[in-house]
Amino acid sequence: MPVPNNLQARPLRVVRGAQVFARARLPSRHGDFEIVSFIDDVGRTLDDVAIVRGDIAGRTEVPTRIHSECLTGDVFGSFRCDCRDQLELALQRIAGGDAGIILYLRQEGRGIGIAQKIRAYHLQEQGLDTVEANLHMGFDDDLRDYSVAAAMLRALAVGSVVLHTNNLSKVAGLQQGGVTVARREPLIAEAREQNRRYLATKRDKSGHLL
Repeated sequence: MPVPNNLQARPLRVVRGAQVFARARLPSRHGDFEIVSFIDDVGRTLDDVAIVRGDIAGRTEVPTRIHSECLTGDVFGSFRCDCRDQLELALQRIAGGDAGIILYLRQEGRGIGIAQKIRAYHLQEQGLDTVEANLHMGFDDDLRDYSVAAAMLRALAVGSVVLHTNNLSKVAGLQQGGVTVARREPLIAEAREQNRRYLATKRDKSGHLL
């Protein structure tokens, strides 16, 4: 069956404000955390959550990771990307300290959704890289919005963060949302044969510091 060329990505909701909705303990293989859910400024529940360790309210330079959902990597352990490796590295880092946050954002496939992401995988198997595949389908390279992350951090009353990322767009996104980023820490996972081209594309075309 031919694939329609006019399919659109699921629109991302830009969130300007958020409040904590619920909290619960989250014991895990990496350590003991708290999981926090949120509502937006008009009372709608968000699918995004924060994984929190320690007392972070009013604290400065809180180690923080923004992680965008990757079903294929995070859940199924795909080697096509480094997403699960980065998530586990971030969890280990935060579990090793007395305070920290992971913001898990529902922005699959850099914002295009799982169905389009699988279509992009098919295009990559035909020779395109990850950026070329998104552009071929009519999308920007990266449709993610970090206003959600900034609103979540404001709701958690964090003074400032140390952002664990290789992507400077995340730093800029938090700053635009009024969050103070004290500094950036790299989060580089070991490359695999299956994701070397993907990582090179992130470095060379998307400006990731790898």
